[in-house]
Amino acid sequence: MSETARELTKDEARVLLEAVGRHRDMAAFEALFRHYGPRIKAYMARLARDGSVAEELMQETMIAVWNKAAQFEPGRGNVSTWIFTIARNLRIDAYRKTRRPDFDPNDPAFVPGDSPPADAAVEERQEAERLRNAMTMLPQEQLELLRLSFFNDCSHSSIAERLNLPLGTVKSRIRLAFAKLRAALEDGQ
Repeated sequence: MSETARELTKDEARVLLEAVGRHRDMAAFEALFRHYGPRIKAYMARLARDGSVAEELMQETMIAVWNKAAQFEPGRGNVSTWIFTIARNLRIDAYRKTRRPDFDPNDPAFVPGDSPPADAAVEERQEAERLRNAMTMLPQEQLELLRLSFFNDCSHSSIAERLNLPLGTVKSRIRLAFAKLRAALEDGQ
C-alpha cells in the first residue's frame, strides 16, 4: 500500500463500489482501499491525534465499506461522502466508548444507604402506629379527604369535583383533619 493510487473520478468510484456491492469484487475493493484508505487515515489522525487509533478506525471504515457496499445508493450522494460518513460515525462511536466512565461499584450513588439503627426503626414504626390510631379517630369525610389528597395524590380541586363539594369545604376539612391529628399526636407523647 506504499504506492500512491491515481485519483478516482466520481463515476469510477461509483462503478468500483457497485462492483464490490454486487459481486464482492476484490480488485475493485483494492482500488477503493488504495484511494480512500490514506485519506481516511489522515482524516482520523486529525480527529483522534493518535496514529494507531487513526489506523484502526481507517481499517474499521474500510471493513464497513466492504460489508455495506450493496447499501450504497448513487442517487443519494457520491461515494466519498458515503465513505466519510461511515468514517465519521465510527469515530463518534469510538469517542463515546473512550469517554464513557468505568463503573465504580464504590460510587456513593450505587452504594445502598445504611440501614437505620434498630432503635430508630422501632421508633419510626411506633410513630406510624400512633398516626394510624389517630386517623381512626377522624370523621369519615375528613379521613376520605386525607386519603385522596395524600395517598392518591389528588389535587384539592379534583377532590372537590370528585366529591361534588365546594373547594373551600375541601380545604377547610383537610385543615381541620390536620389540626385533630396534630392534637392527637401531641397528646400521645
